[in-house]
Amino acid sequence: MSKVVVMGTGTMGVGIAASFLAYGAKTILLGRDLNKAEFNLSKVEACADTINPTWRDSGSQLVAGSIADWSDWQNTDLVIETISERLDLKKALFKELDQRVPPNIPIGSNSSGFPISDIAQGLATGHRMFNTHYFMPAHIVPLVEVVLGEKSDPQIAEQICNLYRSHGKKPVLVKRDIPGFLANRIQHALMREALSLVQEGIASPDDIDTAVRYSFGFRYAAVGPMTQKEISGWEGMTLAAEVIYPSLSNIQAPPACVMDLVDSGKTGIAKGAGFKEWSPEEAAQMKQVYETRLKAAFEVLKIAPELN
Repeated sequence: MSKVVVMGTGTMGVGIAASFLAYGAKTILLGRDLNKAEFNLSKVEACADTINPTWRDSGSQLVAGSIADWSDWQNTDLVIETISERLDLKKALFKELDQRVPPNIPIGSNSSGFPISDIAQGLATGHRMFNTHYFMPAHIVPLVEVVLGEKSDPQIAEQICNLYRSHGKKPVLVKRDIPGFLANRIQHALMREALSLVQEGIASPDDIDTAVRYSFGFRYAAVGPMTQKEISGWEGMTLAAEVIYPSLSNIQAPPACVMDLVDSGKTGIAKGAGFKEWSPEEAAQMKQVYETRLKAAFEVLKIAPELN
């Protein structure tokens, strides 16, 4: 049985813990104190139920503890940090883990903004430290980015990738910790163009959603962009690119259409408004629809996974 220690009891920590629990691991959830961790165990179990209802028959174990007091590192396969997205806090915790955790145990950070080279700067065991970056909701979205820092050992990274594969995840190895890693760079390239089209009055946010979901986004549930072009042929893509690329957005900051929303506090469903108004009922319904669709997409991705 694998053994994984997850540090942090927020939404990401709960989801990450659930993703291991659901696939047979002994999962330890550590919080600022024991009570905080124990309070969230039921949330971890509920998330695990949604992705593998039979997990209780697999021998999985779920344990709570406190970050400050935990000392049972025996047979631990991976430690994952999911604490608040503040570099000073993460650096302080990694400095502590550098001393507390035996040097043979890999340590990952779920940080999406801070490269592991910065978090582990100057630490003696930086070779076993990586970004292990998940996407929300962490228990459903299959991808985990395993990112190498300046000192990270690629062989240990491959071991982490194999651990993820054995627990139902789809890891990718990112060989250098550039800003945004891999998936977020691709996502932001799309968002830059989408927001620019809204700013220029070319299309509405709803029409952009429709265009993405029912064209190339629809295809990406079957194969990724590289394989899709292998199927359709690169010659058509290159000819179109010669016409399209010169006109694509190259703005260096988010445009006014979204910054005005942020500045006025209209940051999305949680605040009741973004590009559109959201009543509490509409927000709850959309969140439910979103999760239901993600689960359906997850089932699609299980079909002939060797293709992509």
